[in-house]
Amino acid sequence: MTAIENTALGRLDKEGRLLNAVLKSETTRPGRFGFRGDIALKFQAQLADEKRPPDYSIEQVLTVAQEGESTIPVLAGYLHSLAYLTDVGSVLDGVLRPDGRYFMFCNNIDLLAKYRTKVGDITFHILPCDESTVWKEMMDLAGLDKNDFKKFDAGGKLDYLLDAATALDVSYEEIPYEDGLKRMGPVKNRNQNRPV
Repeated sequence: MTAIENTALGRLDKEGRLLNAVLKSETTRPGRFGFRGDIALKFQAQLADEKRPPDYSIEQVLTVAQEGESTIPVLAGYLHSLAYLTDVGSVLDGVLRPDGRYFMFCNNIDLLAKYRTKVGDITFHILPCDESTVWKEMMDLAGLDKNDFKKFDAGGKLDYLLDAATALDVSYEEIPYEDGLKRMGPVKNRNQNRPV
C-alpha cells in the first residue's frame, strides 16, 4: 500500500494544499501515488477556524509521485494567469526536478502560443487553454484517444496519460519568463457570458 506521506506529495498534503481531489490514491503502478485535483498556491487570511478557499491554485492538476522519491517527475495543470508561475516555483520548490516534465495551461496567453520557460532551474511547458480541460488538452498533446483508456480504472488512466506525457518530444522555443509576462494578455473573466 503506497501512502502519500512517503511520496513527494506528502509535504503539500500536510500543508493542506491538495484540494478538490478527483483522485488521491495509489495508482496501478507499484509504489506510485496519483493526484487529480487542485494545488493551492495562495491562501486567504483565515479568521478563527473558518475554512476559506484559496485565492488561487494550480487547477485540474494531473500528477504522480513515486514512493521513496523526493520529487515529482511529471505534472500538468491549469493557471488562470501566467503570472502565478512564480508562486508555482516557490510552493513546489524542492518537489520539482530539473529533468521533470511540467505542463502549465494558461488562460491569458495567445491561443497559438507554445513555449518553454524557466523558473529557477525548473523548465515549464506553457500552453494555451480556453474552454477546455487539462485532461483533454493532455490527451490531444499525447495523441491519445479516449478508447485507449476504456479498460483502466481512474488510477490506471492517470498512469497511462502521464506515461505518454513523459515520453513526449516537446521542444518548444525557450523564452525568458519576463518575456512570457510581457506577452500575456489580460485574465479572462470565467463567469462572463455564462447564463445566470
